[in-house]
Amino acid sequence: MVSERTILAGFGGQGVMLMGQLLTQAGMIEGKEVSWLPSYGPEMRGGTANCGVIVQAEPISSPVVEGNATSEIMMNLPSLLKFEEDLEPGGKLLINSSLISEKASREDVEAYYIPSSDIANELGDTRVSNMVMLGAFIEVTGIVEPESIFQALEEKLGLARAHLMDVNKEAFSLGAACVKEQRK
Repeated sequence: MVSERTILAGFGGQGVMLMGQLLTQAGMIEGKEVSWLPSYGPEMRGGTANCGVIVQAEPISSPVVEGNATSEIMMNLPSLLKFEEDLEPGGKLLINSSLISEKASREDVEAYYIPSSDIANELGDTRVSNMVMLGAFIEVTGIVEPESIFQALEEKLGLARAHLMDVNKEAFSLGAACVKEQRK
């Protein structure tokens, strides 16, 4: 069983916490051990937001991911600069290349450049940038099944926002396609 210790980080309002919650919920749906540890900056929107997520078969001894992440999703440059060093050698680094023009500074990690904000704009809903990244992440790690993510999202959206499922699924699919294209 694979274990993922992930740091997700970006500005408040980019859906970083939702990505973490969906990963955690999907892991629970699949009967895995999970942990979600959020951290917010002092601002509500536009400030920093990050969370550590662990999904694995074995019991989790500590929810802290800093310093030993196996994967990271970086939605903005300040996050990349702050957290890149916390990724283990051989780890997977997903970068929102729409907002981050810099490349990974490390040669010992597997980096993917996902233009998630641009893809979300093309879909007509900037709020789904996080789902583009989540689709790319699941394609890279395979830590949970896409269907589990969709079930978790459906529960999160509820009936009042169920109409948003289609655009979120499309965003997820396009993120996965970016990874497949980069792996060619």
